[in-house]
Amino acid sequence: MISMKYRVVNLHLSDFRTSIMHLTLLLLMSCCGAAPSKQTVAMLGDDVVLPCHLVSAGNAADLTVEWARPDLDPRFVLFRRGGIELQHEKHPTYKGRTSLSEDKLKCGDLSLKLSGAKLSDSGTYRCLVPTTDTDSTIQLTVGSVSSPFIHMSSVGNRVLLDCKSKAWYPEPEVLWLDEESKPLSAGSTKSVKGPDGLYTVSSKLTVDHTHGNSFTCRVQQRNINQTREAQVHVPDELLMTQSKSAVRISIIVVICVLSIAAVVLLLWKWGPNKRDKKIHDGEAMWMSSFGNVLELQPLMGGGGDGLQSVTVHEKIKYLDSTKAKLEEELGKTEGELKHVEEVITKLVDQKKDLKNQREKIISLQQNDMVKIEENKKKLKTTPKTGKDHKKKKLEDAREDLAKRKKTHDELLKETEKLLEKTDDMITTMTERKGKLEKDKEQISKYLKETERQRGEAEKKHQDENEPQSEETDGEDRGDPTSVLEQ
Repeated sequence: MISMKYRVVNLHLSDFRTSIMHLTLLLLMSCCGAAPSKQTVAMLGDDVVLPCHLVSAGNAADLTVEWARPDLDPRFVLFRRGGIELQHEKHPTYKGRTSLSEDKLKCGDLSLKLSGAKLSDSGTYRCLVPTTDTDSTIQLTVGSVSSPFIHMSSVGNRVLLDCKSKAWYPEPEVLWLDEESKPLSAGSTKSVKGPDGLYTVSSKLTVDHTHGNSFTCRVQQRNINQTREAQVHVPDELLMTQSKSAVRISIIVVICVLSIAAVVLLLWKWGPNKRDKKIHDGEAMWMSSFGNVLELQPLMGGGGDGLQSVTVHEKIKYLDSTKAKLEEELGKTEGELKHVEEVITKLVDQKKDLKNQREKIISLQQNDMVKIEENKKKLKTTPKTGKDHKKKKLEDAREDLAKRKKTHDELLKETEKLLEKTDDMITTMTERKGKLEKDKEQISKYLKETERQRGEAEKKHQDENEPQSEETDGEDRGDPTSVLEQ
């Protein structure tokens, strides 16, 4: 029975000691600050406190305290013994920048105050009291941040947003967000490290009317838990102007292509009789040549060798003249055919572009209608009193929307007309292509026949001259040119 009472008394004493210890720790924390942290972040140029406390409560004013960085030589950033800080033991870069609080030392608080944090201060710090069990490490990260700014400019039919932010450390990342805070795809972030060790980052985003109006550039560094943002609002007028300019440019290109095709078509319509006459003349010339040759055939049947030679020579001359003119006409026909084919290709491509442009304009019109309806609802819900300025803005917006809708309606009509003209031009140029191909085939046929006849005449000419070359040197062979002169 006595043994049981003794155990109960000991149990109560043990609980009492535990409660006293917990109470003492709570008093120390309320007197001297929060519990130690393993990770500490400081901004460049700021003062920072690296926490450290005695494991057991007590006065640390006369204890030996070491604050050191293992990667330095000498390693001490602060060394205190017997209540005195030994400056000669301290690393030169920390002289005059580190200190301990005398009042807090009496509570067992060994926290180190570091003034004017530098980027080089980042690293691992060790707090050690050799005569006690106090030994802890703190990881310090020194960071630097700055607010970004956005520059807006027009590029082609879009708007270019350029976000830039200077003086960051460690190296941050850049994100683009739309008006619903959803991420947008942008080009790669450009990062440049300066001589001071700080980073300058920039990122560009190209937007059009399909992306909305509000955009956010967010620069963040997760290691130091820092984020900075900049927002920009792209006016509807600018996005509308860009989309309208794109349509205008497309229409101008179409008109240029159609103008080229119209010139070709005009030349064709202006000179069809002339070209047909050339083809007919080529055929007549070919037939005339052979008609004249046929007229010479009776002469070739009799008479002297000189007359026979002259007749063949004349035939060859006619054939050479015909061949030259047919080759010239064939070259012109092939050149025009190539040009017509190029125009057709451009017209087909332009037709595709016009169809795409039409879809874009229809999309703009639908967007106009949505915003017009929203504007009507806002005007209806806006009180008549006390909101004159807001109502005036809504009425101005209504007028702008009406002008925009009118512009898009006109652009759609222009596009539809150009599509129709393009289709007609493609049909006409295709017919022209077919006619040129037939002409080319006909000229090639005449040319081939002329070359065949010319070859036969040349062979006959050579055969007729062979007997004369075999006559003796003393025999008079005669001169064909003298026969002609007679």
